[in-house]
Amino acid sequence: MLTDMSTSRPGTPERTASAPRRQHDDAPDTAARFSRLAQLEDGPERDALRDELVEAWLPMAHRIAGRFRDRGESVEDLRQVAALGLVKAIDRYDPSRGAFESYAVPTITGEVKRHFRDRMWALRVPRRVQELRNKVRLARRELTQNPGSPEPTVSDLARHTGLTEDEVNTGLEALDSFSTLSLDAELSTDDDGYSLADTLGGPDPSYDTVVDRESAKEGLRRLPERERAILYMRFFEDMTQSRIADQLGISQMHVSRLISRSCARVRAEAMGNNRPGPRAAA
Repeated sequence: MLTDMSTSRPGTPERTASAPRRQHDDAPDTAARFSRLAQLEDGPERDALRDELVEAWLPMAHRIAGRFRDRGESVEDLRQVAALGLVKAIDRYDPSRGAFESYAVPTITGEVKRHFRDRMWALRVPRRVQELRNKVRLARRELTQNPGSPEPTVSDLARHTGLTEDEVNTGLEALDSFSTLSLDAELSTDDDGYSLADTLGGPDPSYDTVVDRESAKEGLRRLPERERAILYMRFFEDMTQSRIADQLGISQMHVSRLISRSCARVRAEAMGNNRPGPRAAA
């Protein structure tokens, strides 16, 4: 609607339709300072002017940080992240490409969102999975916003978001990855309550036995048949060296040397030394 400016009081500046209007009280007029900053070389004078601009626009950065309160991060930390985004915006801003506020707001907002994406997840998940989580979370909120609305199924969420059911399931799983549950958390309210840690299994000593057997298997296969027989009689049939010597018709000393050399050879191969050990004399 046009206004008859002829009734304006003398001395009152006329407001034209093209005059710029500030969107917020925390958007100071710093166009001249930005133009001057762009012309200065690196040095103390430029650093001082840059600090002035940061101080002038800091209230706006704090306002943007306030939009993300109550999301698991303290307001003070959010303000620091927003201030970092403000500094980046000032350093990258080109005065010839429009108003600073229109450039700074998405830059600062993106910095805060990146902080949540990279630092606030208890489990690090790929960015694509985080995006699926956000789509599923918003879709579930939209589908249940009316009182009495049933919990949407995976098919409902897929139709609403345009995602596949596999992608919806991935997003649902990611919903539980933003925060973790302490191992000391009680899982039962009974007198015999137990914690999450009580449900976890302990180390199984049999695993070490399996690893040792698999490691020694190839080395044992490479031994001569008589040496394999001696090791079998000694360690599986629990025969003494004297009984083994009598059964094979050799001395007990010879049996002892064969056992020591065979074990050394198998051990060396199991530890990564592929060179066969010394062959025992017949």
